[in-house]
Amino acid sequence: MDKKQAATVPDGQLSRRHHMKIRWKNFIQDKDVPAREASVQARASIVGRIGITLLSCGTGAWRVRDAMDRVARSLNLTCSADIGLISLQFTCFSSSEQSYTQVLALPNTGVNTDKLNIMEEMVKNFENDFAFLTVQEIHTMIDKVQNRPKQYTPLISGLAAALACSAFIFLLGGGIPEMVCSFLGAGIGNYVRAFMGEHTMSTVAKIAISVAVACLVYMFSFRLFEASFQVLAQHEAGYIGAMLFVIPGFPFITSMLDISKLDMRSGLERLAYAIMITLIATLVGWLVATIFHFKPADFLPLGLSPLVIGLLRIPASFCGVYGFSIMFNSSQKMAIVAGGIGAVANTLRLELVDWTVMPPAAAAFTGALVAGLIASVVNRYNGYPRISLTVPSIVIMVPGLYIYRAIYNIGMNQIGVGALWMTKAVLIIMFLPLGLFVARALLDKKWRHCD
Repeated sequence: MDKKQAATVPDGQLSRRHHMKIRWKNFIQDKDVPAREASVQARASIVGRIGITLLSCGTGAWRVRDAMDRVARSLNLTCSADIGLISLQFTCFSSSEQSYTQVLALPNTGVNTDKLNIMEEMVKNFENDFAFLTVQEIHTMIDKVQNRPKQYTPLISGLAAALACSAFIFLLGGGIPEMVCSFLGAGIGNYVRAFMGEHTMSTVAKIAISVAVACLVYMFSFRLFEASFQVLAQHEAGYIGAMLFVIPGFPFITSMLDISKLDMRSGLERLAYAIMITLIATLVGWLVATIFHFKPADFLPLGLSPLVIGLLRIPASFCGVYGFSIMFNSSQKMAIVAGGIGAVANTLRLELVDWTVMPPAAAAFTGALVAGLIASVVNRYNGYPRISLTVPSIVIMVPGLYIYRAIYNIGMNQIGVGALWMTKAVLIIMFLPLGLFVARALLDKKWRHCD
């Protein structure tokens, strides 16, 4: 917009936010012209807006670029994009030797698999169903997706976290006391985080406060159990389960996938974000545990046969993955499908560790590979985005307990022990996306190539 155009825009229509919101309806050109016949600027605005909407859903750079390329081809444009965690820069070229460059940014990042599914369906059918609509009609449809409310209230999100973390702590070896206290801590903690999210609080504040609340609830509920039911003090080891709802599974996994496709900017930014979240959560958990003199320790034996434990791992894995999927705003059907994949993949991983000499990192690779293969088959059947199925399925494999033990021991100046736990955690974390990469390379021709 030039100075003359800017002067005609009332100040009330300008965003007062730090990350200024774009009033698309005020700035798009050729509103009533069919998209394919519009100016380069108007067509490019559609390409960019679809890209930034997908980026806001938490998907990786490869998927965002692929979607932008599809839409650009449908609109007779050539698109070149540079994509990060919360911003993208792109240039669209037309056959008339014109080009248009734009920079778009988000105020925050997050995960919304419901919107991701809708946007991927739109991109998949764009050439046949949307390219002949007017520019205004396409932007109106994107408006509806962007303004789509979350499917679940903070209360439901809290219950999902409670279910996921209590199942998670059982899979780590915890018993009934640990599961109940983790249920209460994670549920209230994630409710606080979701409530703060509705009020656009900063990421650091949300993570720090919600983890502190979760740990405190676990501590108090455990003390109550200890006094009322003579629960052994060793059951305090399960307090790590109360904070596992903050595991940054999406950025961890997508960071490695982006790096594997040489999208270094996006991959490194996502990795830095995931490390920041993990450090904040573990440091807050360590501080609270230090105040209450809680120490990470081995769980008490459950007294169950290996067969019973193996059978119980199936529903526990399903519940854990289902809960994480709900936290990612997946639809009920998508969450159930992801839960089924996780039940198979995670149970296989744990059984391989227990019944073979396979190291935990190799078992994690196998579990992620199986999850990726099943998700690819499901994607061909019902079109659900692979990442919406695979990430919840393997988030439950992320070694949150190892990471916490590493930070705890380093904080207590036991550097050698802390480094050992951190090394074990890093190995597993690296093998999880590698398993997904191999599965994708086997079943997706486009993913195998770098052109």
